[in-house]
Order: sequence, then C-alpha cells, then structure tokens
Amino acid sequence: MRIHDGLIGAVFLALALAVLWHIQDYPPAPGQPHGPALFPGLIAAGLAASSGLLVLTSFRAGAAPRAAPGEVRITAFIATVASLVFYALVVSRLGFLVTASLMLCALLAAYRVRAARIIPIAVLASLLVHTGFYKLLKVPLPWGVLQSVAW
Repeated sequence: MRIHDGLIGAVFLALALAVLWHIQDYPPAPGQPHGPALFPGLIAAGLAASSGLLVLTSFRAGAAPRAAPGEVRITAFIATVASLVFYALVVSRLGFLVTASLMLCALLAAYRVRAARIIPIAVLASLLVHTGFYKLLKVPLPWGVLQSVAW
C-alpha cells in the first residue's frame, strides 16, 4: 500500500504547526538575545515550508510520484550510515567545515543530485550550518585543518 505524498505532507505540516504553537510558551533566556525556542522554531518553520510545498506539488501532479528504485534507496541508506561514521572518526582532525562538505558531497551523489550542483550545495550548506551553530548558538565546532582561517 502506498500513502499519497499529500497526506504525508499534511501530517508533517500539522506536526510543524503544533511545534510552533508549543514553543510560544518557552521562557526567554536571561541575558541572551536568543531563547530556547529559536532552534526548534527554525526547524519547525523549515518543516512547515517543506511540508506545505510537498502538499501543493503532490496535489498539482494529481497522482503520487513513483518510488525510487530499490538500488538507489539501498545506496543512499549505506551512504548515510557511512557518512555518520566518517564524521565521528575524522571531524576532530579535519574540522567541521571540511568534514561536513565531504559528507554532503557523498550524500548528494548517493541521492543522484546533478554533478554540477553537488559541490556548491555542499559547501554552502556546510557554511550555513557552521555559522548557525558557531555564531548564533555559540556551539564550538572543531576547525581542524582550517584553524589558521578561523573567524
């Protein structure tokens, strides 16, 4: 049995809206510009946008899209697990930016993203995540081989 993508999107949209409603009660953090609701709110907003887009595109298409071939799913699963192991083993030596970029390149290739888009997406996503954690959330991420250019 295949569940329509629009229904899946609607369920995740409802989940995202519930999270956004729930985090309104989080108290502000004393002495800090960002409270504990920032990170869950950003994730819920991204989930809501993605889910809404899934609902719209699935109903515009009329029918549920075909599932990916089994070989692609197995390769993507193996790449996901291997990338997590790779991250755990080398992040302290290579640093977050290099490790995350390599990880994303491998994952995007496993999910069959166009080759010309892989490196720009991987580098940009790594920089955005690093900036969010390092600057906004004040989480110290390892610099590794890029220690000389740490900002």
